[in-house]
Amino acid sequence: MRGRRKPPASPLPQRDGIDAVRVRLPEDREGRWASVGEHLVDRFGGAIGADRVAGMLDAGRFVGADGVAVRGSEPYATGRCLWFHRDFAAEEPVPFPVGVVYRDERIVVADKPHFLATMPRGRHITETAVARLRRELDLPVLQPAHRLDRLTAGLVLFVVRSQDRGAYQTLFRDRRVRKEYEAVAPYDPGVALPRTVRSRIVKERGVLAAREEPGEANSESHVELVERRGALGRYRLVPATGRTHQLRVHMNALGLPIVHDPLYPVVAAEASADDFSRPLQLLARVLEFTDPVGGEPRRFESTLRLSAWPEA
Repeated sequence: MRGRRKPPASPLPQRDGIDAVRVRLPEDREGRWASVGEHLVDRFGGAIGADRVAGMLDAGRFVGADGVAVRGSEPYATGRCLWFHRDFAAEEPVPFPVGVVYRDERIVVADKPHFLATMPRGRHITETAVARLRRELDLPVLQPAHRLDRLTAGLVLFVVRSQDRGAYQTLFRDRRVRKEYEAVAPYDPGVALPRTVRSRIVKERGVLAAREEPGEANSESHVELVERRGALGRYRLVPATGRTHQLRVHMNALGLPIVHDPLYPVVAAEASADDFSRPLQLLARVLEFTDPVGGEPRRFESTLRLSAWPEA
């Protein structure tokens, strides 16, 4: 069985830490496109307008594998690859740095701040941890091995070399990484801890909050109280699974919603806007695993502190 052919390398350098878009011209069985320009207008005109596509062609923003600008009048050729850079909408800068906890030839372990997405998605493109680190560390092929929720701060593992990416991503996929989180939430003497919480969590696309449903459990979290200060407690959370918003849902289900959570127990009216003065009090504190490439044990601990629990 023949393996899948590796796509050609982009002739365009990254812009703001983001790769150029690759477009492969599909087979044209119906003979709809006599030229490259006709196909590009048909493909992208509905989203950005035919005049905008024509303007990008005139400006030389579409290039071939040789890096030479493509003219719209060039004959259509099935299988040909083109590249271009998207225009990014203005993004509100996240006013916190990405810290580097550890770096070697294979991995970078970073302390992602609250409010910064791990990787490009939706309206967050250049203001993401991977884009920032690519620029700041001059590592253009850097990729995250896993994803940390945008509102959660703490440790994220990035892979430096493309040939190692699969090995580290498989660690997380197969749950061979021990993750430990820290949270600040209300203290309730009536909640018996430590305990393990199991439930069925469902997260629908387009709906901000996840919910628990009856049925077979698909999530598991261990919760213990580490310290109490008045009405608040500091909690250690160890997830055995990785459902969306799992720790936030489980803490809320215990009647201990995490401080400054805009979704649980109720979705706040301003949940779609970021208030940098009120970060979610949830931190990915520890990552621990056996390195899949070198075989050595690895343990990393965040250097960040939760603002609602300052050092005594």
